[in-house]
Amino acid sequence: MPELSLSQLLKLLFAFGLPFALLQIPTASLPLDGLTLIQHRLLAIFVMAALLWVLEPVPVYATSLLIIVLELVLLSDQSLLTFRHSAGDTPLGELLPYTDIFHAFASPIIMLFLGGFALAIAAAKYRLDTNLARVLLRPFGNEPRYIMLGLMLITAIFSMFMSNTATTVMMLALLAPILAAVPKEDTGVKALVLAVPVAANTGGIATPIGTPPNAIALQYLSGEHSISFLNWMAIGLPFVLIQLGLAWWLLQRLFPARLETLELRLEGQFQRSWQAWVVYLTFGATILLWLTTALHGMNAYVVALIPLTIFALTGIIGKEELKLFNWDVLWLVAGGIAIGMALEKTGLARQLAHAIDYEALPSLLILVFLSFLCWLMANFMSNTATANLLMPIGAAIATSVPALANAGGLPAMLVILAFSASLGMVLPVSTPPNSLAYSTGLFDSRDMMKIGLLAGLSGLTLLYMAALLIL
Repeated sequence: MPELSLSQLLKLLFAFGLPFALLQIPTASLPLDGLTLIQHRLLAIFVMAALLWVLEPVPVYATSLLIIVLELVLLSDQSLLTFRHSAGDTPLGELLPYTDIFHAFASPIIMLFLGGFALAIAAAKYRLDTNLARVLLRPFGNEPRYIMLGLMLITAIFSMFMSNTATTVMMLALLAPILAAVPKEDTGVKALVLAVPVAANTGGIATPIGTPPNAIALQYLSGEHSISFLNWMAIGLPFVLIQLGLAWWLLQRLFPARLETLELRLEGQFQRSWQAWVVYLTFGATILLWLTTALHGMNAYVVALIPLTIFALTGIIGKEELKLFNWDVLWLVAGGIAIGMALEKTGLARQLAHAIDYEALPSLLILVFLSFLCWLMANFMSNTATANLLMPIGAAIATSVPALANAGGLPAMLVILAFSASLGMVLPVSTPPNSLAYSTGLFDSRDMMKIGLLAGLSGLTLLYMAALLIL
């Protein structure tokens, strides 16, 4: 077990000490009217989760597991007997059914990600991803700006249906022989490398499975506010295409290429084994089913389990492949689902939403404030953790502030928050694709900050212009 550094120890003390101090304050003294003991404890858990996700003295998925355990021990109907009774005049509040907390591990959102991981791993195993990338990149010629455009479009397309981290690894590997022929002093090299993480971060916005913040938003969008896979793409895809066009233009201006042509070395062929054909057909059929929910009636969550089942039955995904699933991401999302459920069922999300008098503010200003806060936080911490923290509060505000609720503001609020979280890419540590691209050593952090800041602000501007038309 690695030793704790002084920095980690101080972060841990702060992350646990502040929530513990919060619990010692009498419930009636907190600036939230009518707070129950259950809500008080949940507020301490929420503060602890926020500090641990921001400071990261422990892995982010470990924080999610801690959230679930603390909810079971302190807030559930199977908690310690000591915590099931009120002491003094403060009402206890309603205990959460322990099964509701456990359901976080089997949420439809988790099933959606399992299906996405299955597709990504099967595609990588039979080289569908790299072979498709080679085929798709050929038509873009040999001019650096058009190669970069092709690279961005292909990266974005793959990021819509598979992990943007895996997509970045694949595209940087594909780019390696191209970069080998370019002089390192050519600023166009920076543009080509930076284009990959920018497109990977942006592409995931287009589909519900492209990035965890999208899936987190979907868990609050049910009933009359539900959004299908196709409807999400109808919103996300145009945004992604415009944002990619802006990013492509910005990269050319910030890092102009000196060479007029680049030699592409694109070789390889599609595998023709029966397993490869199963992967090709299942991949295509799954995407088709996701896009045609209105015709067959199965939602995206149900469809997601079909490829996982087919690949398991045919041996395409076995024990070794199951180990490659991003279980840390699933645990992180599960923790977010658990805390979101608790905030909603205990009424604490609504209490926090009304801590500021949002009703006195214009609906667009409320949306802009939360969206900008989401983007700002996502630059310094996991965009999934950011979405986990802000989505339940955003949902509570959107449904309780008349100006937003009457305008159907819940879908607008959550979709814009999800998009804003994915636009946080200013630093090398902001997202895994940023870190992978930075590890090539072909640009410095200032270069990433330039394009990340401009791309993020341009994306936010697009979102606010759209919100102005909706609200």
